[in-house]
Amino acid sequence: MKKILIVCLAAALTGCGIYKPYTRPEVTTAGLYGTAESGDTTTIGSVRWQEMFTDPALQTLIRLGLENNTDLLSAQWRVKETEATLKSARLAYLPSFNFAPQGTISSFDNRNTSKTYNVPISASWQIDIFNGLTNAKRKARALYAQSKEYEQAVKTQLISGIANLYYTLLMLDSQYEVTNSTAAKWSESVRTMRAMKEAGMTTEAGVAQYEANYLAIKASLHDLEFQIRQVENSLCTMLAEAPHAIPRGRLNAQQLPTELAVGIPVQMLSNRPDVRSAEYSLMQAYYGTAEARSALYPTITLSGTAGWTNSAGSMIVNPGKLLLSAAGSLLQPIFNAGANRARVKIMKAQQEEAKLAFQQTLLNAGAEVNNALTQYQSARAKTDLRTEQIKSLERAVESTELLMQHSSSTYLEVLTAQQSLLSAQLSQIADRFDEIQGIVNLYQALGGGRDLTPEEKK
Repeated sequence: MKKILIVCLAAALTGCGIYKPYTRPEVTTAGLYGTAESGDTTTIGSVRWQEMFTDPALQTLIRLGLENNTDLLSAQWRVKETEATLKSARLAYLPSFNFAPQGTISSFDNRNTSKTYNVPISASWQIDIFNGLTNAKRKARALYAQSKEYEQAVKTQLISGIANLYYTLLMLDSQYEVTNSTAAKWSESVRTMRAMKEAGMTTEAGVAQYEANYLAIKASLHDLEFQIRQVENSLCTMLAEAPHAIPRGRLNAQQLPTELAVGIPVQMLSNRPDVRSAEYSLMQAYYGTAEARSALYPTITLSGTAGWTNSAGSMIVNPGKLLLSAAGSLLQPIFNAGANRARVKIMKAQQEEAKLAFQQTLLNAGAEVNNALTQYQSARAKTDLRTEQIKSLERAVESTELLMQHSSSTYLEVLTAQQSLLSAQLSQIADRFDEIQGIVNLYQALGGGRDLTPEEKK
């Protein structure tokens, strides 16, 4: 026993601190946002979703999604699972105790029956000299942290997904309203064309062309109705509800931030959940490698037994006596050392893979920020141009209609002007949706949707 303790002490002096804690690898974030990069220290990703999306109907939908969405609930159960795994890893430091009572009854050649019993409590304790248990615990802690980031990633995606579907509904509503209004005007134009034909001012071809365009517009209303129903069903699926009509506001009443601060790229490392999750994967691989290396060194275990027994070798003692024993063991891998070294190589390769995945996740995140901001800026830049285009087309429609009534213009010119006006009006609505969607996507790309911290809740 004394020799075992001496070996333990020598191992402690040589093995303590062999494995260093994880440190983040050097990553280059310069130019990660491309032309969108700024030196600001703030970002809209830190804005709470209640402040980001102020539409009461949308806020109600988001709350329902956070309560009922099955993907988010599944992610929350994953957090509880990894929390239990971490607790198990922490308990591995403590000794294990076992209670295993035994009893026998024996008789030889029909002689007196002998009864023996043994009521021991055994204990075993592995000394963490070479950080095997420590690395396992650190790996479990990284897994737990990763599961929380996965939950946050699901939450961020859920919030932005509900918002995008909601604004898609508002866009389709606006397009349906414009198309329906245009259909009513075309219906009146068809009646006007028929009257002009009876008066000999136009031909049957003109009337037929007007009727065909009117019917095409009416048919597009059914397409829009189908798209609205599809989006409503998709939104209900995210809310874990049966299909139903979604209460909502109007597109032109939406108010979203116009000052879109993207911050500095390095902030993404601490705010965006998928980037943090990728780093925690790298951290797990790092500690997995360290744990595999620790298997190359001896395992030292102390064990002991305390109990009550009436069996003293070949003798039976009644009443029983107290039994105490202690032992120490040292296990050094010999024949399986090659397998352990191969496991280290496997874990090291997985660590390099995780490092590349972390770097690629960061690059993808930067591209998403740049794409979202460019989408918003592009749609915003077209706002004034589209407004002027619609004004010009409205004048063109009015002028060609007057000219046709005086036989100075053909019905084809009127048709072209009216079709161009409808197309421009629908495009204007789509531009507004692209602008809003760009904001939502940027909010998601910057890791928005986090809960209030305990300090902020106070």
